[in-house]
Amino acid sequence: MVVDVEPASKLIVRSVGEGEGLAEDSSHLAARVAIDVAGTDRLAISVRSEIPIARGLGSSAALAVAAAAAAGAKDPLSVATAMDGHPDNAAASMVGGFVAAAVVKGGVHVVRLPLDVSLAFVVIVPDVQLSTSKARQALPVEVSRESAAFNLSRMALLMAGMADGRLLIPEAAEDRLHQDYRSPLFPAAPKLLAAMVAGGALASCWSGAGPSLLGICRGIDAPKVQAAGEQALAEAGLPGQVLVLHADMDGLILDRDGSSGLYDDDK
Repeated sequence: MVVDVEPASKLIVRSVGEGEGLAEDSSHLAARVAIDVAGTDRLAISVRSEIPIARGLGSSAALAVAAAAAAGAKDPLSVATAMDGHPDNAAASMVGGFVAAAVVKGGVHVVRLPLDVSLAFVVIVPDVQLSTSKARQALPVEVSRESAAFNLSRMALLMAGMADGRLLIPEAAEDRLHQDYRSPLFPAAPKLLAAMVAGGALASCWSGAGPSLLGICRGIDAPKVQAAGEQALAEAGLPGQVLVLHADMDGLILDRDGSSGLYDDDK
């Protein structure tokens, strides 16, 4: 994702790629963030994104971080966290890699965690949008102590497996707090998740609030996991795409003079 913000005689918003066709006015997230940071709406804002929106892939947080930085925010992470409601996705977009983040004493505290860079991430992205707000409404107001303890134990296993892929097992991605509750919003999810593991993924889970689904695998196994995801998607009769992604270890890059090549076609 690349965001550019420059002074202008009036507000101009242009989007290319994912998100193209959304309202190009002051209601656009990039415009809301940039106007808030700059203190004026006399801005020309351009957004070029390859992140599908409303798919549980963190597009809103990534856009908020980039727009805040492009508009000159001293602390883009805090701006994006305020917009997104939590720091998880914003911290990953800002810092890159595998991170833990929380609001501590009014500020965002981020810790970068070890990540096995040989891991690849296969993502099933169905042509179905699911807003985060709707996905949150599917969750129970309270959870049991047993479910909370179960997820904490799985989170520990997942962190170990992310640091060393040899330790990653399918059970590390098991969940009792959100996936089953959200499955009625995307009934094909359980079979698609199972198909990726059967195809060679070390673990699979929902990506954020969904409906995208994530398969974590060895880089060498990514093509066959991708093929398994494509076959499962076709058998379910669902349009969509299956992507092979790798961790971005850089996070936010500020390009003041164009020297970083952010606008190259292969970026």
